[in-house]
Amino acid sequence: MNIGEAARRSGLPAKTIRNYEDMGLVKPARASNGYRDYAERDVQVLRFIQRSLSLGFPLDETRRLLAVFAPGARRDEAQRLARRRVREIDRKIEELQTLRRALAGLMDEAAPACPRGWPVLDEMPNEGARVARPAI
Repeated sequence: MNIGEAARRSGLPAKTIRNYEDMGLVKPARASNGYRDYAERDVQVLRFIQRSLSLGFPLDETRRLLAVFAPGARRDEAQRLARRRVREIDRKIEELQTLRRALAGLMDEAAPACPRGWPVLDEMPNEGARVARPAI
């Protein structure tokens, strides 16, 4: 299939597909006329790249995941990367739930004045970025 069809089927713009090809993430065959000839597997790889990046995997991890899913590759690297990403997602979920509780508490405040403290923010995990407490 040509790049237009691959773009339609993957949901990615042709320019993005060309960029991924330039980065070596996808390698379509070439037809006798020199045009790109995408196979169904190429479309699947493009969808995987798009989904991986949208879920927060950095480009270098996405590249490694693609490499370990190649025929004959070791699967332990993919599992290690996936486990690490699951831990990061769990941490973010915990942080978001804590932030949600803090915001819900602010909405429940009877007085429109600033709350007398934000103890719920003290419960937030202290990994990654630090959360600044507002001056009261």
